[in-house]
Amino acid sequence: MSEDEEAIARAELAMHLRRQNVASRATLAVLESVPRSLFLSAPHKRLAYQDRAAPIDCGQTISQPTVVAMMTDALELEPTMTVLEIGTGSGYQTAILSRLAHHVYSVERYHLLSELAAERLRVLRIDNVSLCVGDGHDGWPEHAPYDRIIVTAATPAVPEALVSQLKLDGILVAPIGDQEHTQELLKCRLTADGLEGERIADVRFVPMVAGVADVL
Repeated sequence: MSEDEEAIARAELAMHLRRQNVASRATLAVLESVPRSLFLSAPHKRLAYQDRAAPIDCGQTISQPTVVAMMTDALELEPTMTVLEIGTGSGYQTAILSRLAHHVYSVERYHLLSELAAERLRVLRIDNVSLCVGDGHDGWPEHAPYDRIIVTAATPAVPEALVSQLKLDGILVAPIGDQEHTQELLKCRLTADGLEGERIADVRFVPMVAGVADVL
């Protein structure tokens, strides 16, 4: 894809997302500013500006832009906030978050994905992101509590460790359900009585797997 073709494709995707009315103008403006093609390998760059999920390394996927927009918007981010992201993946969602929050802490179970994401973030000169390889179920307790937590893999229930790392009145966004069925994307706010959730949409995510992957 030439630079001109990419510019046209990016503009068309931006118009599509605006017509979908899935997020605020501020959120969509950030999505438009981040080149999605940077986060895909050469064989899949043609999918960069289509509103669909696409394959990445380690058998994982990069979420479709509509879902990224919805999840980002549901976080209600402010520039002073810290965010915990479970599932760095390609680094695309990470880059979006970095432009709306003070700092992003992102956990990935695959060494390769974490390393590739770090390289892409360096290309974009993003310096308010910290990456680590670990089990997402455990979160990243060293930097807790977080204003916001986003989980980019499906889980039957929100891990208690993540709830314990969320500030009171903080928001957690996650796809809840098993791999065999459509999951519910939930926006949960932590109150004195526990998590209070509301459904955003039906989604399909890869499952959240325990442990650190053996594949480097």
